[in-house]
Amino acid sequence: MKDTRRMKRMVRAGKKHQITGLGLNLIPILDILTVLVCFLLFHSFNGDMPAAQVRLPYSIVETRPRETVHIVVTPEVVLVQDEAVVSTRKLLDGMSEMVPEVAERLRQLEPHLPQTAAEDRELTVLADKTIQFKVLKKILSTCTASGYGKISLAVVQKAAKKS
Repeated sequence: MKDTRRMKRMVRAGKKHQITGLGLNLIPILDILTVLVCFLLFHSFNGDMPAAQVRLPYSIVETRPRETVHIVVTPEVVLVQDEAVVSTRKLLDGMSEMVPEVAERLRQLEPHLPQTAAEDRELTVLADKTIQFKVLKKILSTCTASGYGKISLAVVQKAAKKS
């Protein structure tokens, strides 16, 4: 079949409207990868993230932290599951060996915890390294009296010395 002038003209006109060099646009892909990296970094930490004002002590540990009820003791306030319950200064000045505010907050959390035996309930304490042991002892004894059998003290892992 012979090409007519009209057919040739249509072919030329079609080439003008064709998109040439359709390349891959990297900007949306980089945006998606950035969001994905931020998401993974945010959710990659296992365990409780200490607050910025809490400086944990150092230790050589091998086991990873588990998801448990956590108590954060800062120089200013005691937080149970991220809710402020009592001032650290009040614990330091008080004479009682128990902390009723912490015990009450732990009782409030009981319905939200998995049903386990009292000696199997776990709790993690994240305390600033400047907190006096007197304050920690009051909190730990309150946790034990509230039925938490496994209490862990969070520390920052450091490398073991090679000998």
